[in-house]
Amino acid sequence: MTVGDAASVRRCFTAEDVRELADLGGPTADPGAVPEPLIGALFSYLLGMQLPGSGANYLKQETRYLKAAPLDQTLTARVEITRLRPDKHLVDLLTTCRDAHGVLLAEGRALIYVADVASRA
Repeated sequence: MTVGDAASVRRCFTAEDVRELADLGGPTADPGAVPEPLIGALFSYLLGMQLPGSGANYLKQETRYLKAAPLDQTLTARVEITRLRPDKHLVDLLTTCRDAHGVLLAEGRALIYVADVASRA
């Protein structure tokens, strides 16, 4: 792992995805848009499965939602390492989500604990 390493995932959420989420946790604020927890789940997926990946422990996520994410449009979630702190086993990342036209929908930061950050760096 080095500063600047990044990973991304693309996903198109449908009205059926929103209905399934509502079945689990109740109705969402805007049924015509992708609920914020689904966007947050994309970041969780990336951090746990791709970068840093296995062995990562999610400590903190801060996300600002700038625009509603449209249903039935491919979204791209991305994480990028902005700082490594091997002495504390921490990785800081920038998180973003864009729509199919490149419009920034959400941005934030994540803090991840990785026990072997020094050996991965």
